[in-house]
Amino acid sequence: MKQKPIYVEVPIHTEMENVWEASQNPSLHEQWDLRFSSITYLPREEGQPQKFVYARTVGPLLKVEGWGKSVGTMHQENGTRSSSLHFGTDQWISPIREGRGYWNYVPQEDHVKFLTQYDYDVNFGKVGKWIDQFTFRPLIGWATALSFDVLKRWLEHEELPRFQYMRFFSTYLLTLFFAFLWIYQGLVPKIIGMHPEEQVMIGNALSLSEKDMPLAVLILGIAEVLVGIGWLFYRRKRHLFMLQLIIFPLLTVAAIIATPTAALHPFNPVTFNLALIVLSIIGLYISKDVPTAKSCKRKR
Repeated sequence: MKQKPIYVEVPIHTEMENVWEASQNPSLHEQWDLRFSSITYLPREEGQPQKFVYARTVGPLLKVEGWGKSVGTMHQENGTRSSSLHFGTDQWISPIREGRGYWNYVPQEDHVKFLTQYDYDVNFGKVGKWIDQFTFRPLIGWATALSFDVLKRWLEHEELPRFQYMRFFSTYLLTLFFAFLWIYQGLVPKIIGMHPEEQVMIGNALSLSEKDMPLAVLILGIAEVLVGIGWLFYRRKRHLFMLQLIIFPLLTVAAIIATPTAALHPFNPVTFNLALIVLSIIGLYISKDVPTAKSCKRKR
């Protein structure tokens, strides 16, 4: 099965020279492109392509290094520019063995259309192709699109890439945290464990009989699991942070009213929910207008 090349396009409302410099200068390029940790140009011989080496650090113990060369640039009369690349790596751990692609810079009336298309061969034969199709290719396509949006925001709004990525990854780290929190709290102590303290607390808060407590705990547990799943799939995270700033204070008050002595326990509802409220405030603040791969066109 022949793979489709990766294509990403984004409009950037700035001057052509700004886009060209940010993408052709290695010290600037490595700041916004998530695919590279470092890019280093090698001494260039007259009449020869510009050669470079790159690296991508993956976790604390893995670093993928490779080579590349710019095999040609072209400036057309209408102002369009392009840059063709040939790249690869000799490391067996890398999913990419060798590839080729290009960047186009197309002037429009009020912006520059910046686009790329590239494709590559993979390691590990048929197994590598299968893995690439379902995991790595979608991931690197997404990383390219996210990087293009970071570049766009940098040139249009002057927010440095490192701050954009800090907000992006912090937002989604909090997303995973709250998804785990809601799912765990609903699934383990309520649905699976049917913990007696959960039953007493909910029973007191809702004035339920002992017979009705297990059903109420089960329903509440299912609701909390659904909230956790919503964190994973609902796109507008700010809405969820704002919702939690309403829910957590209400849960704190309800817990104290239902079981006043709970406030005296270690890791009690007051301190626990207060920490969640603070994290929700931080999430609400940093999640405003985070970079997104969805702002880019992914097909011709």
